[in-house]
This record gives sequence, structure tokens and C-alpha cells, in this order.
Amino acid sequence: MKGTIETAEVHKRAFLVGIRDEKMPVSEADSLMKELSRLADTLSLEVLATEIVHLRGNNYKFGMGTGKAEELAKKAVSLEVDCIVFDREISPSQQRNWESLAGIPVIDRQELIIQIFAGRARTREAELQVRLAELIYSLPRLQHKYIDLSRQRGGRYGSRDSGETKLETDRRQVERRIHRLEEELEQLKRQRQVQRKKRERSGIPVCALVGYTNAGKSSILNALTGAAVYAEDKLFATVDSTSRRLRLPLGTEVLLVDTVGFIRRLPHSLVKAFHSTLEEASHSEIILNVLDASDSEAEVQYDTTLSVLGELDAAGIPTITVLNKVDKVESETNLRFDALLNRYPGSVAVSALKGIGLSELCAAIESSLVSQKKINQEGT
Repeated sequence: MKGTIETAEVHKRAFLVGIRDEKMPVSEADSLMKELSRLADTLSLEVLATEIVHLRGNNYKFGMGTGKAEELAKKAVSLEVDCIVFDREISPSQQRNWESLAGIPVIDRQELIIQIFAGRARTREAELQVRLAELIYSLPRLQHKYIDLSRQRGGRYGSRDSGETKLETDRRQVERRIHRLEEELEQLKRQRQVQRKKRERSGIPVCALVGYTNAGKSSILNALTGAAVYAEDKLFATVDSTSRRLRLPLGTEVLLVDTVGFIRRLPHSLVKAFHSTLEEASHSEIILNVLDASDSEAEVQYDTTLSVLGELDAAGIPTITVLNKVDKVESETNLRFDALLNRYPGSVAVSALKGIGLSELCAAIESSLVSQKKINQEGT
């Protein structure tokens, strides 16, 4: 299962399929499909067609009626695509059924995101976390006709022609590797805890940058601290955690921590694998919740971020909402931008790219720290 990692030279062609049940509004289905298309683009997939299927019932074999499944499989063949990508999670058995029907690899949103993370990880810890997520996801899918969309490993998770003995051998190998990765990550977690205790003794407050992917967290870190963290206008441009010190106007020094971006339907295996990194937010004094003010989905993305913070037990930490990319807000969207300012009282409008509002953001951080210190003193 090991092999060399290379960047794919030929762009894979994909057919994207969204699923909308009776409870999902059409607007949400359209939004999720647009997001899936951006995820595919991030992985250099060439999207040849998209289709949203409206479900009125459920069929366990394909997750939809057999007739509709056959129709989609024929469309994939006529398009000559390399893979079908579903916007919702499909079970291992459904994955095998679809691949048998269509004759090409079939993946879901979960696998797409995991492969993006695999191509973006740079630090040792991030690489271990992504590999753990890959293995957890792959364990029930060892017979899956796996397609390497972003890289070649020289092997696949499993083979359809493998006998029961090989399948069980592969399963034991994967389980052993999962155990080894968990042990190594646990060691890194303990090191992180030691570093955190040192910070606490030094009295340096921590400000965690959180938010939806591509909201501009890394760009804000760079603009405030002069760091050179990689930033790109793509989903999950960075998945590595970075920390930099920042001296505020009145002399207070804080530690800014950049965290991995969130997204709707973030794979549980990734949340589990990255938990020790993500929990930095739950140990911070202030959370900077970064929103892309120019994105029409900003409010949905805000709610997604709050949901993940709740899972991390970080919902009660003082938060400053940062409306980034104000330089990209066009005149026709000013009313929506005003609505965002009204919805999030105390928010700070900035442009990391143009340097707008950064001094106001620093002042807001300092003001929050002063308020917290006052409350703590009154409490004692």
C-alpha cells in the first residue's frame, strides 16, 4: 500500500451528482453543488457535467431508484468521464454497486476533501493526520475501485479480484497502521500540551483564527505579523497549523494561531484526526471568526463555523467576527454587507489584501483582552 507520491499530470474528468431530498431547499442544493464544483477545481478535476437528483424515496442499493441510477451511469459513459463524484456520503456497498454499474471509480464529497487535504499537508503532523483520516475512511472500502485524483501511490486500497484471505490481510495491515499513526499523533499531542502549558505560564494570550475555508485566515495572519504562510484563492489552500506573535498598539503581545478551514459536511475522519490541532481554538483567550464578506454564503458559513466550534467545546470563548475581503464587496452587494454588519454587532471589517481595518482589528483584540482581565479581577 506504500508507493511514491507524484502530482497527476493529466486532469481527470468528472461528473458531479448532487442529492436533494424533500427537506432540502433548492437553493441549498444549488449552493452545495457550486461548492462541490470548487472542491473539484481545487483538486484539478475537469467538471464536464453536474446534475442534482431530487429524491422522493430511498433505495439502499444506489441511494436512489435503479432507473435513475442507470440513467446517470449511461450519462457518465456518454460523457467519457473518469469518475462520478457524489455530493453526499455514500456507503461502501453503494460505492461498489455504483462502480459495478458505471464501470468507473465513484467517490463522494468525503473522499474528495480528504484527497485535497492529502495534497496540501506540509508539516509532519498534518501529514500524519491526513494519512490517519485516509486510512479510517478506506478501512470499510478495501474493495473500492479507488481512483487517485491528485496523486499516484503505486497501489490501491484494495482489489476487486482479491480473495477473502488478501482482503483480511489488507484489513489487518490497515488497522495496524491506524494504531501506529494514532500512537505517533498522541505523542505529538502531548508535546503540544507541554508547549501550551509553557505559553500559559508566560502569560501570552492566544488568539485563534477560525472560519470557513478560503475566508482569508492565513492572509490576515500574514498581514498582521509579516509571516509568509502560503495563501491562495482556493479551498483549503493551507491545512497546517501556524503560530506567530503579534505586538498590539498598547504593547500587549499575543500569539495568533491559524487553524484549518471548515466546510459543510467536513468528513468526520478529518475532524477526528485533526482534533488535537483544532482544539487550539478551545484553549484560546479570543477567537477571531473570519468571514468572507464578499461571499453570498457568508451567513451559512458563519453557522457552519459555530457548529464546529460547538463540537470542540469552544462556543463560549469571547469571539470577534472579522468581515474580510471588503475590497471585493461590489456596490450591488452593499445592502447585504450592511446586513452582515447589523447581524454581527461589534464585527470588524478588514481587507487583508489591501491592509484595510487591521489597526481596528488590533484595537478590538486589545479591548477584548482588557475586558476579560477586568472580569477576572472582579471575579477574584
